[in-house]
Amino acid sequence: MTPTPVSTAPDQKKLRRLMAAGLIGSSIEWYDFFIYGTAAALVFGKLFFPGASPLMGTLLSFSTFWAGFIARPLGGLVFGHVGDKFGRKPALVTCLILVALSTCAIGLLPTAASIGAIAPILLVALRFLQGVAVGGQWGGVTLLLTETSRPNRKGRAGTFGQMGVPFGLLLGTGAFLLVARLVKGADFLSWGWRIPFLASALLFPVVLFIQLRIEDSPEFRRLQDRASDASAAIAQAPILEVLRKHSKKVLLGSGLLFGSNSIFYISVAGVLDYGVRELGLDRNGLLTVSLLSSAVGIPVIYIAGSLSDRFGRRPLMLTGAAILTVWAFPFFWLVNTGSLTAILIATAVGSGIGSGLVYGPLAAYLAELFEPRIRYSGITLAYQLAAILVSGGTPFLMTALLAATGSTAAVSAFMMVMAACTLASAWALPETVAHAPSATVGEPATAHP
Repeated sequence: MTPTPVSTAPDQKKLRRLMAAGLIGSSIEWYDFFIYGTAAALVFGKLFFPGASPLMGTLLSFSTFWAGFIARPLGGLVFGHVGDKFGRKPALVTCLILVALSTCAIGLLPTAASIGAIAPILLVALRFLQGVAVGGQWGGVTLLLTETSRPNRKGRAGTFGQMGVPFGLLLGTGAFLLVARLVKGADFLSWGWRIPFLASALLFPVVLFIQLRIEDSPEFRRLQDRASDASAAIAQAPILEVLRKHSKKVLLGSGLLFGSNSIFYISVAGVLDYGVRELGLDRNGLLTVSLLSSAVGIPVIYIAGSLSDRFGRRPLMLTGAAILTVWAFPFFWLVNTGSLTAILIATAVGSGIGSGLVYGPLAAYLAELFEPRIRYSGITLAYQLAAILVSGGTPFLMTALLAATGSTAAVSAFMMVMAACTLASAWALPETVAHAPSATVGEPATAHP
């Protein structure tokens, strides 16, 4: 019996529904992941490592923050396989459930004062589960969006997952600001910090909506329909195939994120700790700065992704990487003034504009670098490799460099090197939008089979 062909023209109503679900689900999942970083900077050192000095407590707290990033490649391996073999939607739904459960559990976790040394062990275990879930989630929402959209709108569609990062940070920062305003002093340290974690239960209705109302991507359904064709069959071991045949793309795709991720996590976690502990700035003032710079990133990501459909992915990413490279030292010159306005300018230009120009086209670009049968594994491995190499360790490294050198110059040098890696990776990879001015003749996008 001949299988019913899958339509290539997306239903606009279904696409709008998918974009809304992708944005909301991604925002809440990243909210879950990011509130941990805020709590690590503000309260976890005191609650889970009470015997340590303020500096050592911060380092230990940021080391638990890192655990989530160490877990993300594992989640990418597991759910990349699930997503390529069984579908984008099953992988995404499972990841969303897992992150909501682990985040709520952190909000219920006893501290070291109650259960002693087992408290930080449980904290790390739950953070690890968060990381596994986020490691698989990004590929799922990215592919549902880009594989459902028209070929000339993939960059724009991908931004509805990408914007979940600043939206999630904005929600997380706003939650801590609100709770800190309503719950004062010792009560915040005792129980107020738990409220943002427990609020992640709001993700469950989104999961139910995706499960009941969202279809898997047309490209994956076409793979299922053509499974009898050996050249189009669903990959049986997609991760192995990616590593064997596409390791260069994975490494360069990961390098695209080095500059963006380093300045982002320095802005949202490192500067918060540094500003409170070393510069004596008000915690709520710095949280407000983080909120405002996140708001700057949202339209930049959307505009960059949309423009990449017309002008190509690489021009936007190269521009963003160049901004990140030249901004590395001015970033801390402004932060070290101790002025909240100057810190806002530093983070808005770096984390908002420079990072946003790279991050906006990234979802469509990575997806276009890999063929559909191994795409979930390929993009997830590239994305999450950057998480373990750069993202999770950046706040820890920043704190350690400051302690070792007594100066932010070493941190700026680190940021500049990471941005140069992004610039080099974007330069080395091919353009994937065939009509873009910078497209290499004979290398059309692989996203449009």
